Order: sequence, then C-alpha cells, then structure tokens
Amino acid sequence: MAAPDITNDTGRIIELDALRGLAVLGIALMNVYAFALPVQAYANPLVWGGEGALDRLVWAASFVFIEDKFRTLFAMLFGAGCLILLERSGDAIWRPHLARMAVLFMIGFVHALLIASNDVLRAYALAGLAIPLLAPLGHRALYATAIGLVALHVGGGMVAFGSAVVDVYVGRVGSDAALFAERQFGSDPGALNHALEIGREGLGERIARRLDGFGSQLAVLAASIPLNLAAMALGMALWKDRMLSAQWRTFRLQRLAAICALLALPPLLALAWWVSDSNFAPAFAGAAAIVLSAPFDTLLGLGFAALAMAFFDQEGSITGRLASVGRLSLTNYLMTSLSFASLFASWGLGLFGEVSRAQGFALSIIPIAAMLAWSPILIQWFGQGPFERIWRGISARLS
Repeated sequence: MAAPDITNDTGRIIELDALRGLAVLGIALMNVYAFALPVQAYANPLVWGGEGALDRLVWAASFVFIEDKFRTLFAMLFGAGCLILLERSGDAIWRPHLARMAVLFMIGFVHALLIASNDVLRAYALAGLAIPLLAPLGHRALYATAIGLVALHVGGGMVAFGSAVVDVYVGRVGSDAALFAERQFGSDPGALNHALEIGREGLGERIARRLDGFGSQLAVLAASIPLNLAAMALGMALWKDRMLSAQWRTFRLQRLAAICALLALPPLLALAWWVSDSNFAPAFAGAAAIVLSAPFDTLLGLGFAALAMAFFDQEGSITGRLASVGRLSLTNYLMTSLSFASLFASWGLGLFGEVSRAQGFALSIIPIAAMLAWSPILIQWFGQGPFERIWRGISARLS
C-alpha cells in the first residue's frame, strides 16, 4: 500500500509528527523517576519520597494516566515510521532496515552507558528487527498480532510474578519469590542501599558498572520484546488502516478514544486501588506495574492517539509546535535524559534521592518546556535534529 498523500508542504504528515511529539513529552513525566529516585520507587511510592497524600496522588494519577501509555504511543509510532520507510524502500528492505536498527542500538548503548539506565532505544532496535516480517500483513492481522504479543507478555509475567503474589496472600513472606519482589519493588535495606549508591556514583564508576552488567541488561531487553513489538505492530496496523495518516473522520476517532477509555480506565483504577489497599506490597506493586496493567496501558495509549488525532489542526500553533518536537523525537528523547542527568546525577546538581515524588514530577516540566522551546528553532535552522542526522547518515553508509 502506497503512503497516502496527506502532508504539508515539507512532505510530512503534521498530525503524525505532532503525535510523536506528544509521546516524547509524555515519556518525560515518568522518566524523571528513573533519574530522581531509587529504582524500587518507580513502581512503589512508599519506598522513597511517597509518604504524603500528594505523593500518593501523583503516583495514582501517573499509574492510571501516564505510566507506559506514552511509551506505548512512542513504540506505536516507531513501528509506523519503520513501515513507512519500508514502503518507500522498494524490494531492498532488509539491509537498510537492519542498518537503521544497528545504528539505533549503538546510540541506545551509549545512552544507557553514560546517562540513562532505562533507555528504550536498544529495546526498540531489538524488537524492530521483526518489523520487515510483519510488514506484509494486513491491518487486521497486525491487530491480531499485537493482541497475541500482549497476551504473551502477560502470560510470561504471571509466571514470573504469580508465585510472589500468592505467597503474599497466604503469608509466606519469607519465600524466595516474596524476597525477590521485596528486593526489586520494596524497601529491602540491602537492595535499597545499593540503589542509592548507584544513583550517587560518579560517571567513571557508572561506565564500569554498566559495561560489567551488559549481559544482564540484554536479558531485561529480551523480556521487553513482546510488549514493545505489540505496540509496534499496533502502530503498523493503524498506519495501514489509515488512522495515523489522518484519514479517519473526527467522530470515528472520538468513538475509538471513548471505547478505549471505557475498557482501560476501570481496570487501571481497580489495580491502583488494589496496590494501595495492600499498603503497596512489593509483589502487588511490581505485578500491577509490569504485567497486569499492560493490556490496559496499550488500550489507553491507543485512546490517547485517537483523541489527539481528532483534535489536531494542521493550521494550529499547538499542533505545529508538537510536530516540531516530534520531528526531533530522537534528539529530544536523548536531550531529556541529559537534562535529568544534569539535575540528579552526581556530576550535575546531585539531586538524586533529595526530592519527593511530587517534586520530581514538577521537575519533569523543565525538559518538557525546553523541548517545546527549542524544537521549532532547530527545525527552522537545520531542518532536523543532530541525532536524527547521525542516525540517518551512518545508516545510509552501512546500507
């Protein structure tokens, strides 16, 4: 299927760029916790800086409306973007695509090594290797593939977390599964102190530790492939179904957004209540954040996409500014990490572990405001971001 001609005078689909920009901005609202707080606090607010009512409210609102929704949206658009390039590549699709994924993985590797432990670029590059295999499928088959991959993620996650949840229910708090959950999502003193040491380490110490732990990082990345590929397949389906090319009527978009909200919000609210009612038992917090919320995160990410596409206006200043952010999505994603590292790392202001959850959320506005300010200027001056230029240039040489 040829790419539809619903573009501005630069040959780009403004709404698609704006949606990508919205995803990048939304990711910053959760990424801040990966830089500001111990890793266990990402899913469990009681671990660090979450004792007050405001902090718990911020956790609940983030869990229901933000966490993994914008990551899903970003992955959807990654899948759609790769499909668009494949459609324009003719018969020779594998070599250019593999080159793009290889360069993206290396950018992500450096990003993870120096700055961000929660880098998604490597995960996208690994999951993206399968995109040419999915590209010939029609939109209905791609929808089915996305559903199947989400189910695979949930099934695998229940195998990993099920015993810990059951052990907590029956009171086996000293079991291996319960202790594992306590170390990963709770306040185990040894694990928490180790996380604090990591957050306050110097750059040289970080590089040595990240290089030494590369194998374990790959295992985590491999576990994330089904869910990331599900979102990519969903984005590919929405492109083939012409939603992402801005060809759906407003009512159809609004109806899809409403259906997604009705299906996703009640379970997410119930999960938030379940975790809170357990006083944030680590097994419950981890299972809810990583496994049980996944289908509903995907649905709400889809709902956000439909709702945004319904209200984007090609002539609107807000849509245009978001489109500028989206055109620099790789640069903006990396610069957000650099901004957070400057605030929280030991070589920056050293605020790691010094802020509450609510304060961290407020600080996420800094890179968001910066992206909205600098993106139109960079587009006007250079036409693309520096890291987009690097990615495309090296990929072209390799292919």
